[in-house]
Amino acid sequence: MPTPPVTTDLHRPPNPWAPGGGWQLVRAVLTILWGALLLPQAAFAAGPAAGTLRIASAFDPQTMDPHAVALLYHARVAFQVHDALVNRDADYKLEPALATRWQMTGPTTWRFHLRSGVKFHDGSAFTADDAIFSIQRAQGPSSQRAFTLQGITALKKIDALTIDIQLNAPDAVLPDKLLMVAMVSQAWCRQHGVEKAQDFNGKQETFAVRNANGTGPYRLVAYQPDVQVQLARHDAWWGRADPRSGNVAAATFLTIRSDATRLAALASGEADLVLDPPFQDIARLQRDARLRVVSATDLSTQYLAFDQARDELAGSDMKGRNPFKDRRVRQAVAHAVDVDLIVQKVLRGQGTPTGSFISPLVDGHLPELDRRLPFDPARARALLTEAGYPGGFSVTLDCVNISWREAVCQAAAAMLSQVGIRTQLRSSPTNQFFPKLSQGTASFMEFGWTPQTDPWSTLNGLFRSFDPGGGGTFNAGRYSNPQLDALIDAVRTEPDLTRRRARVGVALRLIHDDLPLLPLYRRKLNWAMANRVQVTPWPSDTLELRWVRLR
Repeated sequence: MPTPPVTTDLHRPPNPWAPGGGWQLVRAVLTILWGALLLPQAAFAAGPAAGTLRIASAFDPQTMDPHAVALLYHARVAFQVHDALVNRDADYKLEPALATRWQMTGPTTWRFHLRSGVKFHDGSAFTADDAIFSIQRAQGPSSQRAFTLQGITALKKIDALTIDIQLNAPDAVLPDKLLMVAMVSQAWCRQHGVEKAQDFNGKQETFAVRNANGTGPYRLVAYQPDVQVQLARHDAWWGRADPRSGNVAAATFLTIRSDATRLAALASGEADLVLDPPFQDIARLQRDARLRVVSATDLSTQYLAFDQARDELAGSDMKGRNPFKDRRVRQAVAHAVDVDLIVQKVLRGQGTPTGSFISPLVDGHLPELDRRLPFDPARARALLTEAGYPGGFSVTLDCVNISWREAVCQAAAAMLSQVGIRTQLRSSPTNQFFPKLSQGTASFMEFGWTPQTDPWSTLNGLFRSFDPGGGGTFNAGRYSNPQLDALIDAVRTEPDLTRRRARVGVALRLIHDDLPLLPLYRRKLNWAMANRVQVTPWPSDTLELRWVRLR
């Protein structure tokens, strides 16, 4: 396939932000947002007792079922309680976990040797039966982890601590795909009627929503949705003797949606660590001698997703048509949104605008695709006219109701309205927003994706045609391209890593040309904490409690 042309003209039109520039509405929106996000300085109180860590975030994990959802905010908690067969080390490289070693025993067979002496939190032993049951549970139709397990056709118990995974085609990177597949107790699941993963989109209530039984370094004490999750150290954890281990005896994840309240909790000593401090406060927090701010490069990318499945754009004044099915309209959106300005003003420089669909930390990333289509409102209007929408159209933009996400969406909506795409923002809490993503029911939405370092799960999860069996699980716009589907399947089954990267490159160039999603930016990750807290940050924005030390 020929390489699509890359835009090299980065000339910007006259500054629309100057007086008389015609963009005063957008400027006013951003000014209001900046003022609304400013926070007062608060007095510090004494910290908690040694060994206890309180972590504040704007997000609730939604459920304790480890297979029900595939959300960053869920994984932050679930994988303190549960282990997978493999994990990552401090440098984010693959390392053994409940599997001590693995190898290919044939072109389509992988053998995993399991760790002996591992106990679940209820004291029962972890065995091959549990590993097989866990993978099968994660493959089920109600599991949002099934998309990583494509190609697994059979699981075989060799002995009490050995399993074989049979595939329908070679897969040289299968162990990477098991990173987020939690191991659960077969007996416990059967005892409590949770042999299948919770149907999160169907709002199903099961015993596993508020209870858990893992093998991980921490056990669940209590979960109060939208309030807190309480964890206690599992002293019998198999990895406790690791010299990297920290000294956190108990941890509480606090859900505090308000930016001001989260920082007030840190200032007063009611929280020890804030995982999502407001962007506009980072510089002030860095200057405060009583705090530390730890930063990391982010794996994730924020996108705008377009409905490309329905023949009529739901909620729009453009009846009988769906403008987003026309690539020129999607390109018009790209030209209309000034991502550089959003990063500079809303994110206060704590991000990197990008045209790439994957991070440079993901294998197969192509630097040439980082360049965005230039901000050019005139070109956006011209493309809308070419596509048959000279008067524009109306659309609803769905966004999660977290302050910085809403601020970005408000700025983008104002910019789009200036070129004729009359955009109304609809903010929803996480338990309403994320089902719209996985069910593909929104017309236009903003969302983020934190990938693995291997590109296949991102390609399969976001860009493959939707398939209830696990393809396109998070394909929010239900985009479908048979040529791309074939490429994604070829990436999964190519055993030669060099040829595999080449196929990834072809797929990424096709996606870049077709623009099924619009990449916006990658955040810079910042965690703010009391000086007594020592952490090892991961680019996935996930805290590993097992390594945290409190002074």
